[in-house]
Amino acid sequence: YKLSVSPEMDIMEYCRREWRGNTPAAKRMRKGYEAVAQKFASIRRIRGDNYCAFRATLFQALSQATQLPRWLQSEDFTMLPEILLSKYDWIKQWQLRQKPGKRMGEISDEIKEYLILLRKKWKSISEINGPLEKQEACDKLFKNEEEEYSLYEALKFLMLNTAIELYNADKSGRRVPVFSWLLFARDTSSNPCQLMQNHLNHIGHSGGLEQVEMFLLAYALQYTIQVYRLYKYSTDEFITLYPNDPEEDWPVVTLITEDDRHYNIPVRMCQETML
Repeated sequence: YKLSVSPEMDIMEYCRREWRGNTPAAKRMRKGYEAVAQKFASIRRIRGDNYCAFRATLFQALSQATQLPRWLQSEDFTMLPEILLSKYDWIKQWQLRQKPGKRMGEISDEIKEYLILLRKKWKSISEINGPLEKQEACDKLFKNEEEEYSLYEALKFLMLNTAIELYNADKSGRRVPVFSWLLFARDTSSNPCQLMQNHLNHIGHSGGLEQVEMFLLAYALQYTIQVYRLYKYSTDEFITLYPNDPEEDWPVVTLITEDDRHYNIPVRMCQETML
């Protein structure tokens, strides 16, 4: 049994344990962690199984949620699988976690259940006032493997929906964010169907989120994802925002990565930072 989100640990103690050597890489990582430690006191390790970007982002979003996001309140939210399937037959090739043989026609009800679960969990956690109780509720949710992976399935489907919206907006001549061009400029994802077949269907199985897909996740959640990219310390990309021109009213979650593949989370903002 592996913990999805490990208990918190002092950030510099963690760094000393992980990066002992005197190589240039180790020195850069230590500097990077020192910079993060100016803002955050602790780190929590995220289980690495190709879902870590989802896990880190969703854990941070829920642990600071105080209300249900607007997009989760809409009437049509849980109807998404039916709405999309009625327009795009290729979505039947969607692959559910651990159910690769199941056809989408049969599983639109399951995706609907996952979306309902996402709304229910977000609502119940956002209504908890005490920070300790909220943290306990998040810890409990991320110890329930069945529910946790169902939520990731919901996130993937929301990413597909967002990709379809952006693709259609671009085709009809409306302005779209730059990352959307990059997303569909790849040979492997020149349209939403290819994005699903070659990327989204594989997330959690054979790969995690690529950088351009971090933008898509941010847009799907309407959250700004701020990432300390430690190996980029002392460059302009040390702190990267997805998206880089976020909407002002989007909440911000913060992650840490050493290599753009695995993500951990910093917790406990230092007092002076909060002021």
